[in-house]
Amino acid sequence: MDKAEAKRALRKALIEERLNLPDRLARAEALQRVMRIWLFDRPETVIGAYWPIKGEFDPLPALHRWKEDGELNGEPQRRQIGLPVVNKQHKTLTFHTWYPGCPMEEDAYGIPKPKDTEVIVPTLLFVPCVGYGIGGYRLGYGGGFYDRTLATLLPKPFTVGLGYTHGFLEDLEPEDHDEPLNAILNDNGVVWPI
Repeated sequence: MDKAEAKRALRKALIEERLNLPDRLARAEALQRVMRIWLFDRPETVIGAYWPIKGEFDPLPALHRWKEDGELNGEPQRRQIGLPVVNKQHKTLTFHTWYPGCPMEEDAYGIPKPKDTEVIVPTLLFVPCVGYGIGGYRLGYGGGFYDRTLATLLPKPFTVGLGYTHGFLEDLEPEDHDEPLNAILNDNGVVWPI
């Protein structure tokens, strides 16, 4: 089995394991708490995230609460949340404003995305992790969308991976194009930097 086949098999196994975690709801609740605490003193006001698929952790409840907290505290700068929209030509992502109840439509991959909302540039970006390892590297789905996007976004956002403890890979070897994350959070707390 070559390296690419091994990574595909690893992805498949981790996704299957994540979908079948008997305590996934409890893990999600724990990660919601970790995320809310981690966000408490952050200076960013524009955050990019993702719509959860394949058993991924859902960051949107914590982010909606973060947005409401800013409004309740009367902060001068409005907090914004963005979800990715795929640019099929360049295979990169742009982020469009999301809020509960905003109009949504499916993208080319069947993932919901905001419909006709404002394009925003996140200064903090939450990224889903199929797996993650030492040094802030993540294992994604293999499409390279986040790596290509991070290579082009200016200014480069602070990047945070989100995943469950089962996804930690002690021997994950990054490839040349892999962009390390600035932090990784899981249901136990902050994993990276350590």
